[in-house]
Order: sequence, then structure tokens, then C-alpha cells
Amino acid sequence: MKLRCAVLDDYQGVALSSADWSPLADRVDVRVLREHLTDRDALVAAIEDCEIVVVMRERTPMDAELLKRLPRLRLIVTSGMRNASIDLAAAAGLGITVCGTASSSEPPAELTWALILGLARQVRTEAQALREGGPWQSTVGMDLAGRTLGLVGLGKIGGRVARIGLAFGMDVLAWSPNLTRERAAECGVTLAPGKRELMERSDIVSLHMVLSDRTQGLIGEAELDAMRPSAYLVNTSRAGLVDGEALLRALREGGIAGAGLDVFATEPLAADDPLRTLPNVLALPHLGYVTEGNYARYFGQAVEDIEAYLAGTPVRTLG
Repeated sequence: MKLRCAVLDDYQGVALSSADWSPLADRVDVRVLREHLTDRDALVAAIEDCEIVVVMRERTPMDAELLKRLPRLRLIVTSGMRNASIDLAAAAGLGITVCGTASSSEPPAELTWALILGLARQVRTEAQALREGGPWQSTVGMDLAGRTLGLVGLGKIGGRVARIGLAFGMDVLAWSPNLTRERAAECGVTLAPGKRELMERSDIVSLHMVLSDRTQGLIGEAELDAMRPSAYLVNTSRAGLVDGEALLRALREGGIAGAGLDVFATEPLAADDPLRTLPNVLALPHLGYVTEGNYARYFGQAVEDIEAYLAGTPVRTLG
């Protein structure tokens, strides 16, 4: 009898076309769920017969309570080599193997610049006016050359964002709790004396940190108050890095000029969420990693992970 595999949250319906699944055809029946199931009972009903589940990022949390309701589950494959929404300890205790895939840092770095440029040149306002017959040229854009870009985090993605900022002729500052002067120099940027100093001096602040207990709410009311009223905040990392209520206040009260956001506390974003309609927010539906190359990598290696598991030699295991 074939094993059953469910691919969750394939919003665009591209999981099966992004990779060659044929090596599994004689051993695994693969089905795709395109709709995000928020109701736990509905989710369990949809996948309780599956031995294998492939998850996309943190779209569907695999916590202990859910895992206990899936007694047939033996393998979870996640895109990327880190997924905070999977309870690895619970999975191990239940005999469930968890494997990951490679993920490229280029797509989120590129999207970060799409948001920065969109904010600096008021692309949303001007494009909407053009489509709707509004005023011809109603805004004045921000020059990037000579401005200061502040990076909270200077890892793989932050380092790429820094190099592009330097190419634009920007002064680039960076800070994180463990950032060294040597790493900053390696990227050609200046190490800020502290978090507050970075927020005060930057025209654009971009976040590139891993979310953890230590970084939850890293950017709160005090940090947002330290920013210039003309400055922008960009977050393509994780929503939990920022105090959401403090950000809403800053946006509504003019504490900052605006925000470019690709990550949200709840995804998909609720239809009535104010971030959908605030005029100084440029928001995207978590597209940072959504590219043809990354999807080919995710799903191609998901097939490899499943093949290796079936051979008794799991690869790219997490935990």
C-alpha cells in the first residue's frame, strides 16, 4: 500500500509543477491543499490519514497538540532549515522525523529593496493615481544617495541588503546584540554604538533578525519614538520583532513616515486589519521567499528528503 503525503498551504498551486515528483509515484500518493485551514478539526480531518506532510515555512504550525492528533504521521518536511512553528521535541517524542531544505538569501534581500524603493519614491500613491486618473505627480521622492540605511541584523540577508545600499551611495549602519566590528567591516558598513543610536540616525531602518524569545518585541515604543518622523521602517523578517500596537500608533500619529511590511503576526492577514488600508503602509503578502528558484529548491529537496527517508537514511534532519 502506498504512503500518503499532503502538501499544505500551496497558495499558488505550484508545488507539483516546481519539482519532479515522479520518483515517488510508485510509493507515495501526493495531494495538495491550496487553502489555509485555520480550523484545527478541519486540518486534522484533511491530513489524519497521512504518513508524510510537507509544510511551507510557518504557514501551518505543527505544535504538540496537533502532532498528537496525527498518529499516522512519520515525516514532516519543511521549506528552509529553520521552522519555529514545528515543535521538534514533541515530534521526536512521537517518533516523527523532521527534515528541511535549502533556502536562498537572495529573494528576501531583493524584496527588501522593492519595499525600500517603493516607499522612497511613493510608488503605491503614484501608481494608484495614474490608474485612477488622479493627479499627475503628487509626491516628491526621497533621494537614497547620501541617506542613512540602518540594518538591525547583518547576517546573510542583511549583508546583501547592505551591499545594495552601498551601491546606491547610502551610509550604512548596522547593529544587533552580537554584531562585531569585524563583521561590520567585512560588509563595508559602520557598527552603530547601540540600537537606539541606529534608530535615531537612520532614514530607513530594515530588520533582518531571527525571531526568538530574546528578539521578540526588539523594536518597541521606545525604538519607534527614537526614529525620525521622516524615516521608514521595513520588515521582511518576522512580525514578532516589532511591537505591533506601537507600530500602529507610530504610523497613525506620524511618529514615522511609513512602513514596508512583508510579514504579519497572523497570516493570511485579516480582511479588516488596519495595515491593509493605512495610507503610509506598503504591504505585501509575505512574498520574501516566493520566487521560482526558491520554490524549485524547496519542493525539489522535499522530494529528495522523502526519498531518503523511505531509504532509511534521512537527510537534512532538524532537531
